[in-house]
Amino acid sequence: MGFDSGSVSFRVFHLRQGLTRDCIGQFAAMAAPPIETLGTSGPIQGWVSWRHLLDREITEENCIFSAWMHLALMRAERKIPGALLRAYCRLDEENERKARGVPFLDRKARSEVKDRVVAHLLPTMPPTLTGTAMVVDFRNDRVLAEAMSDAQIDRFCPFFRETTGQMPLLLNAETLALLLARVNANDLMPSSFTSDAAVESEVQISLGLEFLTWLWYYWEKEGGVFRLKNGDECGYMLEGPLLFFREGKGAHEAVLRKGTPLLSREAGMALFCGKKLKRAKFTLARGEQVWTATIDADFAFRSLKLPPGDQPDLAGQFQERMLAIETFLQAYFELYERFLALRSNPAEWSLCLNGIRAWVANLAGI
Repeated sequence: MGFDSGSVSFRVFHLRQGLTRDCIGQFAAMAAPPIETLGTSGPIQGWVSWRHLLDREITEENCIFSAWMHLALMRAERKIPGALLRAYCRLDEENERKARGVPFLDRKARSEVKDRVVAHLLPTMPPTLTGTAMVVDFRNDRVLAEAMSDAQIDRFCPFFRETTGQMPLLLNAETLALLLARVNANDLMPSSFTSDAAVESEVQISLGLEFLTWLWYYWEKEGGVFRLKNGDECGYMLEGPLLFFREGKGAHEAVLRKGTPLLSREAGMALFCGKKLKRAKFTLARGEQVWTATIDADFAFRSLKLPPGDQPDLAGQFQERMLAIETFLQAYFELYERFLALRSNPAEWSLCLNGIRAWVANLAGI
């Protein structure tokens, strides 16, 4: 699972009430049922330890490391592969058609055949296991979870609430703006990054898209060097592939890859036509430490690679990795705070918009 080795993809959730180490008992009480109990009536799910998806031993000794608790939400179900199901259905449909002496089967008959095939095959299918690794950060009242899709989030959050009594709040551009700076996106006027009047009339508020595009502009304008609140100096840069997005008429998405898309006229034209940056590769550096990830406008972090560590034992390696993730999030969120301070100040934001529009026009060659 990614939090203990390799690159990791995750979303960040906020816990309004926080949790303490004592919550381990709540998760142990909601441990996954034994895999032998899996039948054909539906999936089973529950918490397992970080070690593997069949490890139901959830204790403070093997799941809590300093300020972090490392678990996974396991889901097990029986599935029939689509190609196998279709083949058996076709075979049984042909036999049923011949037995009835008819040229074809109606919809009801085909449905009955499929039900028989599923009832016959499903008990013979091996369990399919999936896991959503997660870390509870007691110190920062956060949950980091490998729940990248809407379906995964819709399964993870309600089960977490059932376990702990509180629903984790997904941190996206809007919720994070409220949490970090008490900025309500609904109180802000939409901003167009182009001088095209036709585009400006259709622009909608989207803090995430605006932030990533501003991050690109700020990098080119200031060189990507900034200082954290604790005094550490950091640098960042953006790379392709680039994904652009815009609501409204025309093509909604555009992808630029290979070559140097950040310097291309195609990137400038995408911005000039009203699109904003939705996804890019982000590199952060602090001294000799380097982090790389693909960042989304909705604050999903994909394939985050951490600086190499030097701890010899598993517990030490995990804590070192979590500290590295914490440093990365601190730097990224502080950049977002800088954007929010600018975005919520009408006078300063107006000046910044003029600079962004000039930069877009220059990049587009207009």
